[in-house]
Amino acid sequence: MSAVCQVTGRKPGYGKQVSHSHRRTSRRWEPNLQAKRYFVPSEGRWVRLRVSVKGMKTIDKRGIEAVVAGLRAKGVKL
Repeated sequence: MSAVCQVTGRKPGYGKQVSHSHRRTSRRWEPNLQAKRYFVPSEGRWVRLRVSVKGMKTIDKRGIEAVVAGLRAKGVKL
């Protein structure tokens, strides 16, 4: 499974790690993803999402109902 937040769409960032000798090697910065279950009262069931911590804050602010509606509008199967 790819490292992408289902709510915010955050993906890994790519770049170079620079050592003390200034030698450069490729690396990637992973988003802080968590597997989390949310209860959707209108459906009466739990929904499992793979979200970043920023996505969790978005759910706290907008509410799980609005976020799930937005995901369904995008065509994401939950």
